[in-house]
Amino acid sequence: MKKFLAMTLTVVLGMAAFTGCAKSSSNGEAAEESANTTIPVIGISQYGQHASLDNCREGFLKGLEESGLVEGTDFTVDYQNAGFDDNIAMQIAQNFSANNVAIMCAIATPSATACYAAAEDKNIPVIFTAITDPVQAKLNEGNITGTSDKLPVEAQLELIRSLQPEAKTIGILYTTSEPNSVSAIAEYQEKAAGYGFTIEAIGVTQQAEVLQAADSMIAKGVDCISNLTDNNVVGVLPSILEKTNVSKIPVYGSEIEQVKLGCVASAGIDYVALGAQTGAMAAKVLKGEATAEELPYETITNFDTYINSAALAEMGITVPADLAQKAIEATK
Repeated sequence: MKKFLAMTLTVVLGMAAFTGCAKSSSNGEAAEESANTTIPVIGISQYGQHASLDNCREGFLKGLEESGLVEGTDFTVDYQNAGFDDNIAMQIAQNFSANNVAIMCAIATPSATACYAAAEDKNIPVIFTAITDPVQAKLNEGNITGTSDKLPVEAQLELIRSLQPEAKTIGILYTTSEPNSVSAIAEYQEKAAGYGFTIEAIGVTQQAEVLQAADSMIAKGVDCISNLTDNNVVGVLPSILEKTNVSKIPVYGSEIEQVKLGCVASAGIDYVALGAQTGAMAAKVLKGEATAEELPYETITNFDTYINSAALAEMGITVPADLAQKAIEATK
């Protein structure tokens, strides 16, 4: 009898042990399943740090929020800055790909090109912003979309003519390898004659060459300089303005932040609004409402006229009354 009870107890304990192991295995699977349920990561690659690109990033996050997505709940952000270095931009993109981010957001053309190349094999959607000419940059086909910050070139030419009736030559500094800038230069050269201007363009290959190019531009005696959204040039804009202010050469910006820095005026777009438009597109992709490939890239069409009265006065430029009525004062 004792032997029978011992055998029975052993069986019961064994069953209990087996049941316990089964429960443990079940809990482990649940834990593993829970661990695999992660919040989508949006990798943001920003080519460099200046106010225009910072505003794009701020607007992008705003656009996601306005679309009903909550950071930390619906997505997390991995923000990386390339410091205007193409090689670092490529490393950032490759890292995003290796980590299988849900979406790559690329701010400026070099970052977009790098992200597109790194995302292609895994078909990770890329959403770009601050790209003047996506077609020229070959970013208009595949699992990629975004927003263009195409400059209102004719409005800028009209603005310069209004503020400097006697001006003849507009100088432009640009990066020869940046498709945005090459495209903008071509449009300026095409349309300048219609407003009585000629264009004096000087190209650079890297940011270290910009200030020397600015010295050359000043030596050529241009009547003014019109700035593009060229990242290498904008990155050292304060130093350019120091030189042009001494030489009394007005510099026109391409958006509000450049005017705040000391450019005299600009016909330009709002980069926070541009970023928000981009964020709304990214939200559609993240929600599964559309693929990046199904969404054609969008070009922001609204622009404003910004002036810096102090900078204009320093250059001895008087603002016509009709322009003063519609212009927005842009100061820090």
